[in-house]
Amino acid sequence: MHVRRAAVAALLAAATVSAGCTADNEPTAKSKSTPATTSTPKPSESTPEPPRAFGETLTWTADDGIAFAMTVMGYQQDVAKNSISADEEFGTDGYVWAAVDIKACLKKGKSGVTRYPWALAYADGTRIEPSTVTYGDFPKPEYPYEARMKAGECVRGKTVFAVPGDQRPERILYTSETLSGNAEWAVPK
Repeated sequence: MHVRRAAVAALLAAATVSAGCTADNEPTAKSKSTPATTSTPKPSESTPEPPRAFGETLTWTADDGIAFAMTVMGYQQDVAKNSISADEEFGTDGYVWAAVDIKACLKKGKSGVTRYPWALAYADGTRIEPSTVTYGDFPKPEYPYEARMKAGECVRGKTVFAVPGDQRPERILYTSETLSGNAEWAVPK
């Protein structure tokens, strides 16, 4: 029993030492001993970026070196009037179909894209995710549910959302885990 505790303690000590070092084994500021305090973390010092306008491209490189470029080209509400209504599909009252026109390009590496990191953000804090259904009269071309890409390739298409017919979203969000925060595009009134 004591041998197991000693082994666990040694592993924890080794993990603590390695967590406080950089790649070249230099101690970081976190490895210095300081008295324990109970303080609230400070908010981020960086100022969030304002939402982009339609057509403005966001480019970034993920931690794994893959480089992306994303653009929202437009937003249209009350599309696909000949299919099953959004209300019929989801059991809602007053919802309509809306479409976001998206363009994604891969600048470096191989990766995939999907419609699921996209969301619509409303003034009251509501967020709406893309529809999981599709109908023949949804705006074309449709943005892919999932597509593999290599450097130099782009995909463009429309992703449909079921939205309240009497409201417009304020922003279109891209919430990929490869970004340090969300990317936003302002929806014109």
